[in-house]
Amino acid sequence: MPIIDKFKDMGTVVMGKVESGTVREGDSLLVMPNKAPVKVLAIFIDEDKVREAGPGENLRVRVSGIEEDDILSGFVLCSVVRPVPAVTEFVAHLSNKELLDNAIFTAGYKAVLHIHSVVEECEIVDLIKEIDPKTKEPKKRKPLFVKNGAFVVCLIQVNNMICIEKFNDFSQLGRFTLRTEGKTVAVGKVTDLPTVGKNA
Repeated sequence: MPIIDKFKDMGTVVMGKVESGTVREGDSLLVMPNKAPVKVLAIFIDEDKVREAGPGENLRVRVSGIEEDDILSGFVLCSVVRPVPAVTEFVAHLSNKELLDNAIFTAGYKAVLHIHSVVEECEIVDLIKEIDPKTKEPKKRKPLFVKNGAFVVCLIQVNNMICIEKFNDFSQLGRFTLRTEGKTVAVGKVTDLPTVGKNA
Protein backbone atom coordinates (compact mmCIF):
# COMPACT_ATOMS: atom_id res chain seq x y z
CA MET A 1 0.00 0.00 0.00
CA PRO A 2 1.69 3.24 -1.11
CA ILE A 3 1.33 5.83 1.64
CA ILE A 4 -0.18 9.14 0.53
CA ASP A 5 -0.48 10.80 3.94
CA LYS A 6 0.06 10.25 7.66
CA PHE A 7 -1.10 11.81 10.92
CA LYS A 8 -1.29 11.21 14.66
CA ASP A 9 -4.53 9.87 16.14
CA MET A 10 -3.98 7.67 19.21
CA GLY A 11 -0.81 6.50 17.48
CA THR A 12 0.54 6.75 13.95
CA VAL A 13 -2.03 6.54 11.15
CA VAL A 14 -1.11 6.08 7.48
CA MET A 15 -3.43 6.57 4.53
CA GLY A 16 -3.35 4.94 1.12
CA LYS A 17 -4.91 2.56 -1.36
CA VAL A 18 -4.26 -1.17 -1.14
CA GLU A 19 -2.71 -2.15 -4.49
CA SER A 20 -2.37 -5.88 -3.82
CA GLY A 21 -2.79 -8.42 -1.06
CA THR A 22 -4.82 -8.08 2.11
CA VAL A 23 -4.13 -6.09 5.25
CA ARG A 24 -5.53 -7.46 8.50
CA GLU A 25 -5.75 -6.19 12.05
CA GLY A 26 -2.77 -7.64 13.95
CA ASP A 27 -0.57 -8.06 10.83
CA SER A 28 3.16 -7.49 11.14
CA LEU A 29 4.26 -5.44 8.12
CA LEU A 30 7.17 -3.29 6.93
CA VAL A 31 7.30 0.38 6.04
CA MET A 32 9.73 0.71 3.14
CA PRO A 33 12.25 2.08 2.23
CA ASN A 34 13.33 2.52 5.85
CA LYS A 35 12.62 -1.18 6.63
CA ALA A 36 10.68 -0.29 9.78
CA PRO A 37 8.68 -3.21 11.22
CA VAL A 38 5.16 -2.18 12.24
CA LYS A 39 2.07 -3.85 13.66
CA VAL A 40 -1.43 -3.08 12.37
CA LEU A 41 -3.59 -1.93 15.29
CA ALA A 42 -6.72 -0.82 13.42
CA ILE A 43 -8.04 -0.42 9.87
CA PHE A 44 -10.62 2.13 8.76
CA ILE A 45 -12.52 2.43 5.47
CA ASP A 46 -14.17 5.87 5.55
CA GLU A 47 -15.38 6.05 9.16
CA ASP A 48 -15.96 2.31 9.56
CA LYS A 49 -13.51 0.16 11.47
CA VAL A 50 -12.88 -3.14 9.67
CA ARG A 51 -10.82 -6.25 10.47
CA GLU A 52 -9.31 -6.58 6.98
CA ALA A 53 -9.23 -4.90 3.58
CA GLY A 54 -8.13 -5.90 0.09
CA PRO A 55 -7.05 -4.41 -3.24
CA GLY A 56 -8.72 -1.19 -4.35
CA GLU A 57 -9.72 -0.11 -0.84
CA ASN A 58 -8.73 3.36 0.36
CA LEU A 59 -7.70 2.97 3.99
CA ARG A 60 -6.51 4.60 7.13
CA VAL A 61 -4.31 2.16 9.04
CA ARG A 62 -3.22 2.75 12.63
CA VAL A 63 0.20 1.18 13.20
CA SER A 64 2.65 0.83 16.08
CA GLY A 65 6.42 0.64 15.88
CA ILE A 66 7.05 3.84 13.92
CA GLU A 67 6.64 7.55 14.54
CA GLU A 68 4.68 9.81 12.21
CA ASP A 69 7.84 11.87 11.57
CA ASP A 70 9.63 8.79 10.17
CA ILE A 71 7.10 8.34 7.35
CA LEU A 72 6.98 10.29 4.09
CA SER A 73 4.47 10.29 1.27
CA GLY A 74 5.63 7.64 -1.19
CA PHE A 75 6.73 5.16 1.46
CA VAL A 76 5.06 1.76 1.10
CA LEU A 77 3.38 -0.44 3.71
CA CYS A 78 4.20 -3.97 2.58
CA SER A 79 4.71 -7.62 3.44
CA VAL A 80 7.68 -8.67 5.56
CA VAL A 81 8.07 -11.76 3.36
CA ARG A 82 8.24 -9.84 0.07
CA PRO A 83 9.22 -6.23 0.73
CA VAL A 84 8.95 -3.77 -2.13
CA PRO A 85 12.36 -2.93 -3.68
CA ALA A 86 13.91 0.39 -2.61
CA VAL A 87 16.32 1.96 -5.11
CA THR A 88 18.06 5.18 -6.08
CA GLU A 89 18.33 4.31 -9.78
CA PHE A 90 16.45 2.22 -12.31
CA VAL A 91 16.27 1.40 -16.00
CA ALA A 92 13.16 2.59 -17.79
CA HIS A 93 11.50 2.47 -21.19
CA LEU A 94 10.38 6.05 -21.92
CA SER A 95 8.14 7.65 -24.47
CA ASN A 96 8.99 11.33 -24.89
CA LYS A 97 5.89 13.46 -25.25
CA GLU A 98 6.67 17.12 -25.52
CA LEU A 99 9.85 18.72 -24.26
CA LEU A 100 9.97 22.39 -23.38
CA ASP A 101 11.15 24.64 -26.22
CA ASN A 102 14.81 24.94 -25.26
CA ALA A 103 15.28 21.46 -23.74
CA ILE A 104 17.40 18.61 -25.09
CA PHE A 105 16.63 15.14 -23.77
CA THR A 106 20.08 13.74 -23.06
CA ALA A 107 22.17 12.42 -20.17
CA GLY A 108 22.00 15.10 -17.48
CA TYR A 109 18.36 16.02 -18.22
CA LYS A 110 16.53 16.78 -14.96
CA ALA A 111 12.81 16.40 -14.29
CA VAL A 112 10.33 15.52 -11.56
CA LEU A 113 9.43 11.84 -11.33
CA HIS A 114 5.82 10.94 -10.44
CA ILE A 115 5.40 7.23 -9.64
CA HIS A 116 2.46 6.01 -7.47
CA SER A 117 2.53 8.45 -4.52
CA VAL A 118 6.22 9.40 -4.99
CA VAL A 119 7.16 12.84 -6.28
CA GLU A 120 10.95 13.08 -6.53
CA GLU A 121 13.49 15.04 -8.55
CA CYS A 122 15.39 12.82 -10.95
CA GLU A 123 18.12 12.91 -13.56
CA ILE A 124 18.58 10.94 -16.76
CA VAL A 125 22.03 9.45 -16.17
CA ASP A 126 22.42 7.49 -19.41
CA LEU A 127 20.55 6.97 -22.68
CA ILE A 128 21.09 3.25 -23.21
CA LYS A 129 19.34 2.77 -26.54
CA GLU A 130 16.71 4.33 -28.77
CA ILE A 131 13.87 2.11 -29.96
CA ASP A 132 12.62 2.37 -33.55
CA PRO A 133 8.86 3.02 -33.22
CA LYS A 134 8.08 1.09 -36.43
CA THR A 135 10.08 -2.09 -35.87
CA LYS A 136 10.16 -1.93 -32.03
CA GLU A 137 13.83 -2.93 -32.32
CA PRO A 138 16.76 -0.98 -30.83
CA LYS A 139 18.58 1.31 -33.24
CA LYS A 140 22.21 0.39 -33.90
CA ARG A 141 23.79 3.59 -32.60
CA LYS A 142 23.67 4.60 -28.95
CA PRO A 143 21.86 7.96 -28.81
CA LEU A 144 23.46 11.13 -27.48
CA PHE A 145 20.03 12.80 -27.35
CA VAL A 146 16.47 12.09 -28.48
CA LYS A 147 13.66 14.24 -29.86
CA ASN A 148 9.95 14.52 -29.11
CA GLY A 149 8.07 11.32 -29.85
CA ALA A 150 11.13 9.12 -29.36
CA PHE A 151 11.13 5.83 -27.48
CA VAL A 152 14.26 5.34 -25.41
CA VAL A 153 15.67 3.01 -22.77
CA CYS A 154 17.52 5.02 -20.15
CA LEU A 155 18.97 4.96 -16.65
CA ILE A 156 17.21 7.30 -14.21
CA GLN A 157 18.65 8.34 -10.86
CA VAL A 158 16.99 9.93 -7.81
CA ASN A 159 18.58 11.42 -4.68
CA ASN A 160 16.49 9.55 -2.11
CA MET A 161 15.50 5.90 -1.91
CA ILE A 162 12.15 5.25 -3.59
CA CYS A 163 9.94 2.15 -3.57
CA ILE A 164 9.16 0.88 -7.05
CA GLU A 165 8.67 -2.38 -8.92
CA LYS A 166 9.40 -3.52 -12.45
CA PHE A 167 6.33 -2.79 -14.58
CA ASN A 168 6.09 -6.47 -15.62
CA ASP A 169 6.13 -7.57 -11.97
CA PHE A 170 3.62 -5.04 -10.65
CA SER A 171 2.35 -2.33 -12.99
CA GLN A 172 0.86 -0.04 -10.31
CA LEU A 173 4.33 0.59 -8.86
CA GLY A 174 6.13 0.45 -12.20
CA ARG A 175 4.55 3.16 -14.37
CA PHE A 176 5.49 6.81 -14.12
CA THR A 177 5.56 10.24 -15.69
CA LEU A 178 8.36 12.79 -15.92
CA ARG A 179 7.30 16.41 -15.57
CA THR A 180 9.13 19.69 -16.03
CA GLU A 181 7.66 23.05 -15.03
CA GLY A 182 4.24 21.44 -14.54
CA LYS A 183 4.20 19.83 -17.98
CA THR A 184 4.40 16.08 -18.71
CA VAL A 185 7.47 15.56 -20.89
CA ALA A 186 7.58 11.74 -20.86
CA VAL A 187 5.74 8.65 -19.69
CA GLY A 188 7.45 5.39 -18.95
CA LYS A 189 7.68 2.06 -17.26
CA VAL A 190 10.35 0.57 -15.02
CA THR A 191 12.10 -2.30 -16.81
CA ASP A 192 15.00 -3.11 -14.47
CA LEU A 193 16.17 -2.40 -10.94
CA PRO A 194 19.97 -2.73 -11.17
CA THR A 195 20.70 -1.65 -7.59
CA VAL A 196 18.28 -3.96 -5.75
CA GLY A 197 20.97 -6.53 -4.98
CA LYS A 198 23.32 -3.87 -3.62
CA ASN A 199 20.73 -2.19 -1.40
CA ALA A 200 18.98 -5.27 -0.04
